[in-house]
Amino acid sequence: MKKTAAFFQAMAASLREIGVTFREGDWKTKVSYVIFGFGPLMRKYYLRGIAFLALEILYIWYMVSFGASYLAQFGTLGTVETHMDPETFVTVYGDNSFLILLWSLLGIFATIFLICLWRMNISENRREELVLKAGKEVPTIRQDLHKLIDGKFHYTLLSLPTLGIFVFTILPIIFMVCVAFTNYNFTHQAPTKLFTWVGLANFKSLLSFGGSGFGATFTKVLGWTIVWAFFATFINYFLGMALAMLINTKWIRFKKLWRTILVMTIAIPQFVSLLYVSKLFASDGLINSYLLKWGVISQALPFWTNPLWAKVTIVILNCWVGIPYMMLISTGILMNIPADLYESAKIDGANTFQMFRKITLPYMLFVTGPYLLTTFTGNLNNFNIIYLLSGGGPTTMSMTGGAGTTDLLITWLYKMTVNDTNYCMAAVIGIMVFAVTAVISLVVYGMLPSVRDEEGFQ
Repeated sequence: MKKTAAFFQAMAASLREIGVTFREGDWKTKVSYVIFGFGPLMRKYYLRGIAFLALEILYIWYMVSFGASYLAQFGTLGTVETHMDPETFVTVYGDNSFLILLWSLLGIFATIFLICLWRMNISENRREELVLKAGKEVPTIRQDLHKLIDGKFHYTLLSLPTLGIFVFTILPIIFMVCVAFTNYNFTHQAPTKLFTWVGLANFKSLLSFGGSGFGATFTKVLGWTIVWAFFATFINYFLGMALAMLINTKWIRFKKLWRTILVMTIAIPQFVSLLYVSKLFASDGLINSYLLKWGVISQALPFWTNPLWAKVTIVILNCWVGIPYMMLISTGILMNIPADLYESAKIDGANTFQMFRKITLPYMLFVTGPYLLTTFTGNLNNFNIIYLLSGGGPTTMSMTGGAGTTDLLITWLYKMTVNDTNYCMAAVIGIMVFAVTAVISLVVYGMLPSVRDEEGFQ
């Protein structure tokens, strides 16, 4: 409530300033309300005036040339389909829903930017008038340029990265969110076919358990995603810690050798190692072949054909990939735990398990808490392990939308996009991935010892 009240108070103060600036400003300031940068140009603030005016002209050019025409079709995403003229047999190109949506979003963002620019233009005029009334000198172009590469260099330096983040990150995310509210799929494929807004129909389909709904499949995939992330994170965490403690013990020899052997699993690219391991565990792979040859089994073990076997195999093989990471991290942390703590505990009669529970584990959780959270979040979206080992399979009749029994939400999204070209449902799944990841991350982050009691631990 306080933040909301503060927001409305800031808005009211901004509106009052706009009114005061217009009422008390000179004619140059009043003209600047329509022609951006007019006031600075007339007051010989040339660099600032040219910047404001150029951005306004760029916006007008964009909207007049093609932006406004696309924005006008934003509500329908096009009405004329591409078709062949029956008389001339020439393809007549119609509206492109994809481009309409993309350029309309750019037009909306450009309009929002123009409003912010207009507000900055008004503030600049107000500031200039106060400077001149105080009898101060007007800065020259050279002074303004010097400020951009000196006093305000951080703005100059961050301008291009900020633009890149908007173009390559923010805009695609918002575009994906918009696609989730359309019927953009294989039957409505731009540019030959139009797609339209369908509201919440895709979300209803994802959560629907009857007919052709995806509800049952989504529940199974979501459940397995969370279960996988839990085991993949905490098994590797505790086994990696235990392995580091074992290697660190005084009676273990050749410590560097064991660490080097374990690090080899990290040095080899997963794209190579995981594909190779998946072939080893195939029905006709080396493991089944030798077990059959030695008479240990009478038929091939269903590592990738039985859902339960596949899930267990993936979790176990992930230990081979993930434990060395945790072992290396734990090794450095364990060496920094004060030896005095263990000596005091031994004097007090504590055994090995008690020292681990009261000293080692709290220290490790405090230091590696953020890492543990990022690892869990990464496992929620761990595409490599699942796709390279099992491909998301095996598939069953109860799974719809091309999903397999070992698919995570992220691999299901990939299949929806690449295999089925069902972009609208893939966008919905993408939103769900974000929601699940964000909720879990925020909840767990507030529970981390390093966040809740940093001063108390120190």
